[in-house]
Amino acid sequence: MKRSLGTRIEVNSPDSDTVIKVENLSKSFKLPTERSSSLKQSIFNVLSGVKGYKKQKVLKSVDFEVKRGEFLGIVGRNGSGKSTLLKILAGVYTPEKGRVTINGNLIPFIELGVGFNPDLTGRENVYLNGALLGFSRKEIDDMYDDIVEFAELEDFMDQKLKNFSSGMQVRLAFSIAIKAQGDILVLDEVLAVGDEAFQNKCNQFFKKIKQDKSKTVVLVTHSMENVRQYCDHAILIRDGVVRIDGSPEDVANDYSLENARRFNDKNEEVKQVAVENVNVKLLSNDKITQKEKVEVEITYNVKENIDTYVALTFWDIQRGQSLINSNSKALPCKGKGKKRLNFKVNISPLNDTNVRIYASIRGKDGNILSYVLDDDSPTFILRRNDYPNENKKTTDAVLFQRGEFDVQG
Repeated sequence: MKRSLGTRIEVNSPDSDTVIKVENLSKSFKLPTERSSSLKQSIFNVLSGVKGYKKQKVLKSVDFEVKRGEFLGIVGRNGSGKSTLLKILAGVYTPEKGRVTINGNLIPFIELGVGFNPDLTGRENVYLNGALLGFSRKEIDDMYDDIVEFAELEDFMDQKLKNFSSGMQVRLAFSIAIKAQGDILVLDEVLAVGDEAFQNKCNQFFKKIKQDKSKTVVLVTHSMENVRQYCDHAILIRDGVVRIDGSPEDVANDYSLENARRFNDKNEEVKQVAVENVNVKLLSNDKITQKEKVEVEITYNVKENIDTYVALTFWDIQRGQSLINSNSKALPCKGKGKKRLNFKVNISPLNDTNVRIYASIRGKDGNILSYVLDDDSPTFILRRNDYPNENKKTTDAVLFQRGEFDVQG
């Protein structure tokens, strides 16, 4: 079994169906809080009990398994610990606690440029990178033509890497990773690399590898489309903890809803001062058909003499995507005081789904002054029937032209 440079791996039985097993994995980093410019200051800090750093826990008791032939998606917001986890799998970092067991030849593609030397040619970098991944010269000879062909760099391989564009370097690095004939491929947000033509080629590769049950893929991505399209299994990491370990659909839905609830922190102070007591109420039935209209009432109080605007989002809970978005300037209210807005919309173009209604109150420049949290957002169930328009697609503008709204206050 080959391994990446510096990787510390425990090997299971070759017959095991589990190729990656992560048990009680924890990792922390020390972040400096002050600078010691002299030995005297450092000694004084030690004697005074001043550590000079704070400890940041990035991963906290992470557990999961990946079976042979599985395509695992790992999702989470920036800073959740995804990349740290991949670097531990690749042997770049050593875990603080816990154990990682890997059964197979793991090939990582985590950061562009790792293992590349800009003063060497493209050809020389292929052999250097292959050697770092543990391959012999003969093995790299056998892979070389496939790597260059996939990267579409046949005319440039004898040029120095520092003369390559960033896109060319991405293509070469990614081609080495996927053509290295590893049993386990570990990838960090790589489906966004290169131009459109190269991305299409990458997508075709993943469709093909998904059918090969001897290959295992671990993919970190922010694309819920990729999670649904490629993954057999997915995990959601939040604040260094695995919050969901389950189907791609469940993980994608939870991640999308989490993002839908988060608004820009810079609006927090304005929100507390200008607008309060936002409430969204579903006036129509919570089970409807395409022939019925959804009726919503929004109430809130404006504490200052400003213009406010109501923005509505109808969110498909099952698919994790927005169905209808109103323009943030579509529903205006002027001045201070209590506001009440009634809105009706014809939802005949939409199909069978479960929907949550989100509302935010915005200022004239579009900044968010207040919003309704997920627990306070009403939901309804749309059930399809034989209404002739049920499969039509429409734009937000058309839907809101059909809508009726009345503002009081």
